[in-house]
Amino acid sequence: MIRWWRYVSLLLLLVALPLSAEIVDTWQFNNQENQQRAIALAKQLRCPQCQNQNLVESTSPIARDLRLEVYRMVDEGKTNDQIVKVMTHRFGDFVLYKPRFNGQTALLWLSPFILLLIALLALWRSVSSCKLPVPEMSEEQKRQLAELLEKKP
Repeated sequence: MIRWWRYVSLLLLLVALPLSAEIVDTWQFNNQENQQRAIALAKQLRCPQCQNQNLVESTSPIARDLRLEVYRMVDEGKTNDQIVKVMTHRFGDFVLYKPRFNGQTALLWLSPFILLLIALLALWRSVSSCKLPVPEMSEEQKRQLAELLEKKP
């Protein structure tokens, strides 16, 4: 009987693992579209305190305040670009999960391609320098090869 409960509890655990929870805020939006846009925008902004969580996933007080600020600005009718501009002005580009491409972030965006190019160059040099010399055929081997090629099945 105990074994059966172990299997049931293991099954429930495996079913519950992929489920994710979202923070439930009591903010009343003007309409459903604003709510969806605000949540999507808050998911694109990084929590300044947690660093590896967006504003929706984080439970820190600063994340809650910023979430409510995003919700308020969405309800006021501000565009996503205006809201992102306010947040980046306040916290810098760090608050963006996908930083913009500019002079300060160029290395961040280009480093994967540079590393790939370096790896391909190293691979090419390694392969090209490892060419094995082809031994010369003796006269006897050349004659045998010619005989084999002349024979037709």
